[in-house]
Amino acid sequence: MFYKIPLLAVCIFGSLQVWTQPSCDVLIRNGKIINGTGNGWFYGDIAVAQGKILAIGKNIAYNSKTIIDANGLVVAPGFIDVHTHIEGDEDKDPLAQSFIYDGVTTVVAGNCGSSNLDIGRYFRWLDSLKLSINVATLIGHNDVRKAVMGRANRGPSAEEQKKMEVLVGQAMKDGAVGFSTGLIYIPGTYAQSGELVALAKVAAQYNGVYATHMRSEGNKVTDAIREALQIGREAKIPVEISHFKLSGQQNWGRSKETVAMIESARREGIDVTIDQYPYTASSTSISTLLPSETLADGQDSIRARLQRPEVRKYVISDMLKSLKQRKLKHFSYAVVAYYRPDTSYNGKSIEQINRMKGRKHKAREEAKTVMDIMMNGGASAVFHGMGEGDVRYIMKYPYDMFASDASIRIMNQGMPHPRGYGTNARVLAKYVRQEKVLSLEEAIRRMTSLPAQKFNLSDRGLLKEGMAADIVVFDPATVQDRATFEKPHAYSAGFEYVLVNGKITVQHGQHTGERAGRALRQ
Repeated sequence: MFYKIPLLAVCIFGSLQVWTQPSCDVLIRNGKIINGTGNGWFYGDIAVAQGKILAIGKNIAYNSKTIIDANGLVVAPGFIDVHTHIEGDEDKDPLAQSFIYDGVTTVVAGNCGSSNLDIGRYFRWLDSLKLSINVATLIGHNDVRKAVMGRANRGPSAEEQKKMEVLVGQAMKDGAVGFSTGLIYIPGTYAQSGELVALAKVAAQYNGVYATHMRSEGNKVTDAIREALQIGREAKIPVEISHFKLSGQQNWGRSKETVAMIESARREGIDVTIDQYPYTASSTSISTLLPSETLADGQDSIRARLQRPEVRKYVISDMLKSLKQRKLKHFSYAVVAYYRPDTSYNGKSIEQINRMKGRKHKAREEAKTVMDIMMNGGASAVFHGMGEGDVRYIMKYPYDMFASDASIRIMNQGMPHPRGYGTNARVLAKYVRQEKVLSLEEAIRRMTSLPAQKFNLSDRGLLKEGMAADIVVFDPATVQDRATFEKPHAYSAGFEYVLVNGKITVQHGQHTGERAGRALRQ
């Protein structure tokens, strides 16, 4: 027997179905979802509520007042930048636009041995400041050592070693994700491996990572890798080798040798991974051009030391030797990024600055110019000395992540490395879309789930129910880095939406002013 159902009843029933559908804060519809695992994309929707991903799939039954139509766009987890130096710039731009416009929702600070010493206090300050990005941090060896030993060029006493271990332990209890070293910087360069192993063992007790700027990235790079791996082996701690590269023209092509060392270590059972920035230039202090023993004990000591004729002669000899090894005749590869006493130096090479000063066009005179800069407090610089072939070869390694090695950039301040604006967009545009070095899915895995796994960010890095709603929505056909060495101050393009902890932080390519980032404690 069949019964006729009145049309009005059908309409009411249909309306009830809509009314009884669960609601969410944000509903992303029709996106090409790349979930961070490295698996292929699929079309689907994502429902977000209370900062978490509620549901993900095709045609999910949720209502929302805020609907993002992601048709034709890629939806991916927010990118995690594992190597940054944001300390000191957080309150200069709490919107963290240079990161947000590059798809970054989480950064790891405290790298290269440089961090805040009181991690608990730092996290409380971050939570009160409210950035647009999430922040995790390492505890830095250089700052720990300086707190106990100053800039002394010697090994620690037993008492000093114990004090450093206590500081590292407290930082880990306060939520640091690991222990970092910067072994070309003062005073880290004065530390022997035994000191570092003991401190790494403390971090290992709290499931931390050992992240290192190695002792050499040039001629002695294999020795430096061996030391990093040995520290991991002895301390029984995961290892992250920062900004993996080959510096100096004389070392171009050695990436096959260095990557093979990482592969061999992983086969041995050492949990070692690497990261890189997708450029052929590095950036650090101009002080790295000088022998480390001339940089001990602070600026007053450096200035006094560089005034002594015998020291100047030694420094010039050492710098000229290094230049010859690079097969160069001038210090044209070193470009000043920011020099406080005279900003006219910004964007000019040491060779150019030397000529500005009216000195002879000789490398010996350029070495004197570098010493003059150091006598006046030093400068940050960009160093052009890496090979594109090595960048590409390292990028193909599956346990390599991408990192900016940058601060929060302040628009039009100095002439910084463009990586601070465009690292992720450059990978997606140049190395995925144009040159096809990587697939899109693989690149996103390296930017999301791999770093989340490495640094124990257990609720980040994947598009999955219950995970934090850090999400980027971008156009793979138009995503592009726009910062260059000549004009470094330019935000990346192509990121249409960015969500941080479920809050829309970029909408239609524009920052909304939302500051929903959090301090991420281990």
